[in-house]
Amino acid sequence: MTWLVTGGAGYIGAHIVRALQGEGIGAVVLDDLSSGYASFVPDGVPLVRGTLLDGHLVEATLRGHRVAGVIHVAGFKYAGVSVRRPLHTYQQNVEATRVLLEAMESAEVDKLVFSSSAAVYGAPDVELVTEELPTRPTSPYGESKLVGEWLIRDQAAATAGGPFPLRHTSLRYFNVVGSGDPEVPDTSPHNLFPTVFAALQAGEVPRINGDDYATPDGTNVRDYVHVSDVAAAHVAAAHRLSSGEPIEARYNLGAHNGASVREIMQAIARLTGIDFTPEIGPRRAGDPDRIVATGALAARDLDWANRHSLDEMVRSAWHAHRPRQEAVR
Repeated sequence: MTWLVTGGAGYIGAHIVRALQGEGIGAVVLDDLSSGYASFVPDGVPLVRGTLLDGHLVEATLRGHRVAGVIHVAGFKYAGVSVRRPLHTYQQNVEATRVLLEAMESAEVDKLVFSSSAAVYGAPDVELVTEELPTRPTSPYGESKLVGEWLIRDQAAATAGGPFPLRHTSLRYFNVVGSGDPEVPDTSPHNLFPTVFAALQAGEVPRINGDDYATPDGTNVRDYVHVSDVAAAHVAAAHRLSSGEPIEARYNLGAHNGASVREIMQAIARLTGIDFTPEIGPRRAGDPDRIVATGALAARDLDWANRHSLDEMVRSAWHAHRPRQEAVR
């Protein structure tokens, strides 16, 4: 059995590929390497370099590798940037998902795990986000992920009476951090951990984007979940789809408690041994004050748990970041 991982040369996707391997499941990666690295793909795993917007390539990949299901991770994931680049965000996240679904139908591939986002909830004024909470995204990125879920839902309804009815689930999570393999760091220039690490290594002072949010210390509060736990949940969802067990349309992968950006900065200073006081910059467009989700439903069905402490997340991320940066220099 082989699963296609779109975006499998990226930070999260590469961890999912390793999690599949750990379960003895074959994988093939489709990635345009716009933000991923061929070196992130393990030896022996086929890498098809190309865009999801190329429907012929997607279908040929599905057929050529006899793919049983798809874990769809590829996308443009930066909420703040999406406010400035909404058309690009919709192209990469909505049109690409439409093309993928069309190719899956043509190739008779009927199982899909969609990497969604807690950004679909927007800025909820609740203590804990559950799957029943109304979706009110506040950025084009969050909107594009929600539209992707709608496309998948509608395609499942349309194929329900056919020979290959689409079975699917969407996993909603927010800040994925840490590393399960020192060869696969988070290299995004927009994510908090690598941004802070890069600043420290350059002798610069890290910046907090806004300290006037409605939170105890004025900085954003988020769920921070370890990438290995997130990857394991994707594989558990793939197992459930393959086995025919009942599965929900959506699951939150939440830590049930949050950490503020200032708390993250303090943990990084402590664990790297680099003392600093962050600068305060302006807010980023589209950033809600607080979003923390419960993972109870995923715990029930997908053996979900946030198995890593904040210190473990920071330590593993720093350990993976340093060798890569030193090698680049």
